[in-house]
Amino acid sequence: MQIKGQNIIILGAGESGIGAAILATKMGANVFVSDFGQIKDSFKKELNERGFEWEEGKHSEERILNADLIIKSPGIPEKAPLIKKLRAQNTKIISEIEFAGYFSTAKTICITGSNGKTTTTLLTYHILKKAGINVGLAGNIGQSFAKQVAENDFEWYVLELSSFQLDDMYDFKADIAILMNITPDHLDRYEYSMQNYTNSKFRITNNQTAKDWFIYNLDDPIIAAEIDKQPILAQHAPFSLLKEVELGGFASKQQITINIKKQLTMSIHDLALKGKHNTQNSLASGIASRILEIRKDVVRESLEDFVNVEHRLEFVAKVHGIEFINDSKATNVNSTWFALESMDKPTVWIVGGVDKGNDYSELHDLVREKVKAIICLGVDNQKLIESFTGVVDTIVEARSAMEAVAYGYRIAKKDESVLLSPACASFDLFENYEDRGNQFKAAVKAL
Repeated sequence: MQIKGQNIIILGAGESGIGAAILATKMGANVFVSDFGQIKDSFKKELNERGFEWEEGKHSEERILNADLIIKSPGIPEKAPLIKKLRAQNTKIISEIEFAGYFSTAKTICITGSNGKTTTTLLTYHILKKAGINVGLAGNIGQSFAKQVAENDFEWYVLELSSFQLDDMYDFKADIAILMNITPDHLDRYEYSMQNYTNSKFRITNNQTAKDWFIYNLDDPIIAAEIDKQPILAQHAPFSLLKEVELGGFASKQQITINIKKQLTMSIHDLALKGKHNTQNSLASGIASRILEIRKDVVRESLEDFVNVEHRLEFVAKVHGIEFINDSKATNVNSTWFALESMDKPTVWIVGGVDKGNDYSELHDLVREKVKAIICLGVDNQKLIESFTGVVDTIVEARSAMEAVAYGYRIAKKDESVLLSPACASFDLFENYEDRGNQFKAAVKAL
């Protein structure tokens, strides 16, 4: 694509926006970065050091409406008045991923889904790195894809893609596309239509050919119902926990099996990541790795020694036989469901924060089965207490991470677990989920 001399406007000055500015400038475009909010100090410093023209707290509409191309932050919704005006005059609007793809010859493994995509992305990247492949990590995680293309283009990229990023991608193609699951999320951006959201997720298969691969969750009812309706040309490699798969992967109670090229089997107990949802993540990453013909022993070793992202089912410590687990990143009921489902010991569950209209009844059966006591960590715990009264016998309230950990230590016994998986946002008592997780870890280490 030739963009020399073009006026390119970048809306949003976060990681992806600054990366796009770096690449566009390298390719000879005139770049202007505009952010309607306040720009982080670290990003302002980079904008100034690189000599970019930028603004914050407003959009200079006349200038933006005269752009040759708009690169839009995924956080800006279609219903924003400026986007509507740009659409009305047919200005081309794309995502940073689409833009970076114009200038990269690298091959890509692209991963989307309502849950599990970050873990699957990191696990896939871990396997490729271990196999000695020249690989970058980008998308919703790591450094901007565009910045990496501009400064140190790799042979392969593992990209985590949200539905918002996929919405503004048109010519981009994944060599291997992975779709983990589809559950209702962000429906306010999709006119409250589940079909619109589903179509957005399936955009990960856009432009794929018969030489490419599509890895997907055969057990997900929405994906299973859509597979035959969507125009997918790529080779299918599904994974399942419920049935055997001829080309793809599946799991029994004892082992996972990957049928790509030559069969790979591995004991489920050797997987670094525990729980059914993590078995799915391991299968998806394993299938992608075997499509690349990464040696079976490298795949096995990688699935055994992977360390998950901080604050996501992160093992903190064992104190007098009690295991403490930090899942502060679980800010919705769905994520907490996965965390509870993966627990294999009686659990004291720390939950609470700023409720986002949660329906806790979805967790009742799991809580009855797995949880011996609940510690509510929040300013207003009334809804939680009402929802779980009668489901578990012991419910207590805490006003700090230190207090919650002290309760957990008192209630749990040897060979039991204390799990922080809040199902809520954190900003009633903490700055963000990282702060909540870090305070929890500090309190555990102080025991």
